[in-house]
Amino acid sequence: MTHSFALHVPDADLEPEPLDAAQIVSGTPEVTGKVVWESPDGRQLRGIWQITPGVVTDTEADELFTVVRGRATIEVEGGPTLRVGPGDLVVLRAGDRTTWTVHETLRKVYAINL
Repeated sequence: MTHSFALHVPDADLEPEPLDAAQIVSGTPEVTGKVVWESPDGRQLRGIWQITPGVVTDTEADELFTVVRGRATIEVEGGPTLRVGPGDLVVLRAGDRTTWTVHETLRKVYAINL
């Protein structure tokens, strides 16, 4: 997008983003998302991301996000356990290895720096 814009996050249409089967620890979580802005060099992304209940692992990028709805527990290897829900602001560091236990379908808005 080249212009300023507004988007109603709770109702935004998202596209499937299949998980790597190796990331799934339990359940049948499904991920959807939408990049709403990307810097010209591709190193900054802004968007919406959603995951249904289950347990998955990930290696994080430098990310700031706010939970719009849903609940999850994020265990950071060698770090804290984060219990997140609507209205929570979360910062994950690049390289953090995490395990996400998603209790209720979680939707977040994010800003990622690569």
